[in-house]
Amino acid sequence: MNLQQLRYVLEVAKHKLSVSEAAEVLFTSQPGVSKQIRLLEEELGVEIFVRHGKRLTAITEPGHEVLRIAERMLREADNLRQIGQDFQNESSGRLVVATTHTQARYALPSVIGEFMRRYPKVQLHIHQGNPRQICEQVLAGEADIAIATEAAADLQDLVLLPCKQWNRSVIARKGHPILRESPLTLEAISRFPIITYDTAFAGRSLINKAFLSRGLKPNIVLTAIDSDVIKTYVNMDLGIGIIANMAFDPLTDRELSAMDASHLFESSTTRIGLPRNTWLRGYAYAFIEMFAPQLTRHVVDSALTGHSGIDPGL
Repeated sequence: MNLQQLRYVLEVAKHKLSVSEAAEVLFTSQPGVSKQIRLLEEELGVEIFVRHGKRLTAITEPGHEVLRIAERMLREADNLRQIGQDFQNESSGRLVVATTHTQARYALPSVIGEFMRRYPKVQLHIHQGNPRQICEQVLAGEADIAIATEAAADLQDLVLLPCKQWNRSVIARKGHPILRESPLTLEAISRFPIITYDTAFAGRSLINKAFLSRGLKPNIVLTAIDSDVIKTYVNMDLGIGIIANMAFDPLTDRELSAMDASHLFESSTTRIGLPRNTWLRGYAYAFIEMFAPQLTRHVVDSALTGHSGIDPGL
């Protein structure tokens, strides 16, 4: 058994059981990939994939466990390399942060600015996606840190650290009747067309929950994955918007007005996601602490290793 074989099976699984696509990504031949997978299966004494002729059609039950362990072993191998790099040069390298549009656009700019001033030799990459995608990118080794609100709690190898709590505002064009509601109520909001986040983003489940608890059916006419799109259509007077408080700026959103709606919805929690037992470069710890000062290196390490007695909560 070798690490190359583990990479082969993981890459095949990632490419929906296409050996040819996996071989192309791995810069090797299709027969070579198939041969190494067979050798690994023979050594383990189990079949990882179900075959129909020469095609792979499914992952076997023991195959799922093999893939899970293989992913962890490759991550630990990466950790060993990271240790060497960290001690050779602590101030240069590469950091990939996977996050949603709202976090990238409104929560992270000041952190990124500070980080780049402090670590000018570190290449910083921001990947955007929905919460599920960015969590899977971290587990696949494609990103180092995930930052999202609707985190994928079912991914067992992902450690989720709560960072910040936030709530929502209702926005509308200046002069809109909703702006005269005092106090603002869910009943008043439900009388107008609503533009808000897609169901996978920005705590949308809590918006739905609030209306449902009052027996109301909101008239959601448009959803989007980013706050700027929502504000664009609200500015066209196509409806009122429900967005994250952080996404409204009175200086730039001059045609709009906002009303705080924190009393109507449960607060949402932004979380950082990291692979369990991962090794982080020193500058990765620094980035996390810039974003959430309570998440010191000691707190992060304790959470990653599963040690009790450390509460990373807000």
